[in-house]
Formats: sequence, C-alpha cells, structure tokens
Amino acid sequence: MTAKWIETLTGSLEQKKQYKQSMARIDALPEPYRASAKALHRYLLASGGVTDGETMIRMFDDFADLWEQAAVDGTPVREIVGENPSEFADTFAQAYAGTHWADKERQRLADAIDDAAGRDRSEREQ
Repeated sequence: MTAKWIETLTGSLEQKKQYKQSMARIDALPEPYRASAKALHRYLLASGGVTDGETMIRMFDDFADLWEQAAVDGTPVREIVGENPSEFADTFAQAYAGTHWADKERQRLADAIDDAAGRDRSEREQ
C-alpha cells in the first residue's frame, strides 16, 4: 500500500530502477563514447520532450545499446552522430512515439483559447 502511494507521488519505482541501469551502462562506456553519450543524454532530457515514463525507459535503454555497440565495434563518434549532433538527437527522439511535453502544451493552449472564446471543447473535436 505504501509503495503505491509513493509511486503515485514520484512515479514508477521500477522505471526509476530501469533508468538507473541504463545510466550505469552509459557510465561504464570507454571514452570518447561515455562523454558523447552523456552530452547527448543531457540534450535529450532537455529537448526530447518525452513525458511518458515507459517510452523514456525504452528510449534510454536503446540509447545505451547504441553506444555500447559502437564502443564494441570501435565506430568513431562522428560516424554515429554526424556533423550535427543536435539533429542526430532530435531524430533519435522522434523515433519514440509517446506523449511529448509539447503535445500537452498544445492541448492546454487549445483548451485555454476555447475557454476564452466561450466554445465547448467538444465542438473542436467535430
């Protein structure tokens, strides 16, 4: 019972555990893969916009897989991310269909405008 209450406030404890496992895998990478993965991870958290915990866990697990395989193969970092690392990260994040913070904000904006205009939200859906 207490665990359910805590998870309601903080989110899934299992997802936090899985996230920490993915981060431990990234921390275990040799350089320059570790530094590159950490920089991209920071960017993905700031701009990836994924708000669904399950999607985020899957994305970061796959992200760790990508960097581990690159390290094993000896693939140069620039061969992975190309000349524009932010473009690489944005494309990577787009591959994970889930709820993004921008989706919530778009809905919130539409609802606010409907409320201000006196329009019923169900009219928009027609």
